[in-house]
Amino acid sequence: MSELALRTDALGRTYRKARKRWWKRTDPAASKEFVALDGVSLEVKPGELFGLLGPNGAGKTTLIKILTTLLAPSSGRAWVDGLDVVADAKALRPFINMVSGGESSGYGILSVRENLWLFSRIYGVANAVINQRIDAMLAVVDLADKANSRVSHLSTGQRQKMNFCRGFITDPKVLFLDEPTLGLDVTAARNIRKFVKEWIAEKPGRTMLLTTHYMAEADELCDRLAIIDKGKLLACDTPANLKRQVQQHSIFELSHTPGSGGLIEVAGLPGVHQATTTETPTSIELKVLLREESAIGGVVQQVVQSGGRILTLKKVEPTLEDVFIELVGHGLNA
Repeated sequence: MSELALRTDALGRTYRKARKRWWKRTDPAASKEFVALDGVSLEVKPGELFGLLGPNGAGKTTLIKILTTLLAPSSGRAWVDGLDVVADAKALRPFINMVSGGESSGYGILSVRENLWLFSRIYGVANAVINQRIDAMLAVVDLADKANSRVSHLSTGQRQKMNFCRGFITDPKVLFLDEPTLGLDVTAARNIRKFVKEWIAEKPGRTMLLTTHYMAEADELCDRLAIIDKGKLLACDTPANLKRQVQQHSIFELSHTPGSGGLIEVAGLPGVHQATTTETPTSIELKVLLREESAIGGVVQQVVQSGGRILTLKKVEPTLEDVFIELVGHGLNA
């Protein structure tokens, strides 16, 4: 067994921006390059379920594409199971697999079973075990009744379930899940999370790298997490240790009606470290991180003086979302 399942050393990836057409005005000072990854160094041990969190455009998918040999780095190096992703790409590919949420995979004219059989044979899976694995995976995602249906006749969620099966059916040593529950209903997503935990625990040495936009999913599944933004690694630790980073602040959630002048600004009040606001059809949800608990009085006073009315007020424990906002400055969906 390799000492590390995944390792990156100062990994970087830069894209050249597309050339502007002659009829479009360009800014001479604008950069001609976009940095997707900027010196990312990570280590993942065999057997870990490792999470990757970051907003859209943070570099998560670029990192996964490099680790799965689909994209070459611009600088630095990366290894998967001890193999260099560039120099040893051909030797590495049979031992890894990838599931990407929302990906349009498979051949529409073929049935679900035929698609899964084809992908299995491409990976060299023996005929003797293919159908057994297909039946087992289709049962996991509740797609057995669609086994003989053409992929072109499936809904988006059903195609995503088939795509999920494709990732596991080759029994990879290292599996990359990029938003695997995207577009799935609550029950299907719950079943997939349950299977993922069982799969990683079933055989020592199996390793998984997961990206997700669902904080609760990351908290439930991952042994460790890395948070990246704008191509840079901001933090890497267990979910529990990451949440301890924001325990130095008291966290309160308020629900209130809009003020007479619209949104109420509280971020600049004394004792307020950070504040985020979410509008709903009936109220405004406000979460504040306070340097000292007594500062909540000033927040309440500001809301009332601005014409708002407090609907609910409670103190809460820190979550991964609080950690993310602390590091990045906004939520995943901002």
